[in-house]
Amino acid sequence: AAAPLAHASAKNIVDVWKSPSCGCCGDWMKLMEAAGFRMRVHDTGNVAIRKGLSLADKFASCHTAMVEGYALEGHVPVREVKRLLRERPKAVGLAVPGMKIGSAGMDGPAYGGRRDPYDVLLVRADGSTSVFSSYR
Repeated sequence: AAAPLAHASAKNIVDVWKSPSCGCCGDWMKLMEAAGFRMRVHDTGNVAIRKGLSLADKFASCHTAMVEGYALEGHVPVREVKRLLRERPKAVGLAVPGMKIGSAGMDGPAYGGRRDPYDVLLVRADGSTSVFSSYR
């Protein structure tokens, strides 16, 4: 069998690891699909893949994705994914720790327009971070 990430770097293909029962993950995937990404879903949870990518638990959210060699942890906005792929910084990827109300996929009618401030973090191989963008 091929390694699970063997084709994860193909252009516009996003591998997503999530719980089969998580609805907000599905909402995030719909936003990504609307932006032209093709999703491959792995309903196995995301703890093992997150650990395999050396993403510390402090970055944890409900899903982990891979796109063109970069990790996406949590509800990273499409705009930031596109910027990441355009700029190609030396990094593990982007993370929106937790499940921030108002973030991509956590912004449906059920949240009544509420928007909590959050940062999208650029995570480097050594575990250090910088703010890639802020949503206020």
